[in-house]
Amino acid sequence: MATASYFDVDGTLLRTNLIHPTVYYLLNQRTPFRSFLGVAKAVLRAPEMALAEWRDRRLFNEALFSSYEGMSENRILLLADDAFESVVKPAIYPAAKDLVSRCRDEGHEVVLVSGALDFLMNRLAKHLGATHVIANRLEIKHGVATGRLLRPVVAGPEKARLIREHAKSKDIDLGECFAYSDSYSDVPMLSVVGHPAAVNPDGKLERLAVAYGWPTIRLDAKRKAS
Repeated sequence: MATASYFDVDGTLLRTNLIHPTVYYLLNQRTPFRSFLGVAKAVLRAPEMALAEWRDRRLFNEALFSSYEGMSENRILLLADDAFESVVKPAIYPAAKDLVSRCRDEGHEVVLVSGALDFLMNRLAKHLGATHVIANRLEIKHGVATGRLLRPVVAGPEKARLIREHAKSKDIDLGECFAYSDSYSDVPMLSVVGHPAAVNPDGKLERLAVAYGWPTIRLDAKRKAS
């Protein structure tokens, strides 16, 4: 039976978060005025997003990605390579590629499970050598982003359900699988597999990992990612 390694992305493989690529897109609209309007709108919504992140990660994702409202699909995809090269790639932890490679060498399917947007995660997967992506998707109507996410929204406990669905579709035994995350909010995702690991963990996750004997991995900056 096949085996998989499921990776959270922000804070686990990258030293960044969902906000940074969004800011890149807002700053690179067709005209300076459109960029100004996008940034101004995001600043006004900052308190709402902060409250949403505290209450529910799904609500935060929905509030953040509403910033894409009105952007053309062509523009979004046109900027995707530059956004990856400028924002995502430099933020990859130096040892992240090695960790993914070790999982591949052991015959694992490597799945990125992220609240980030799919067009950026697909590029990250290709760069790291991951084999599948579970990520958020913008709703596009008539070639323009509506500011809404397609269901299901990848966040919090929903990650665990999506991992179960992926494993079932691939005839994968979750008891033999691995999962990696930096955040206590991903405990449901970690708990659904037989071999969870804490990567660059926050304080609560680190204490939990110690209590349950989960391995802790530190991806430090010893060398530049290629």
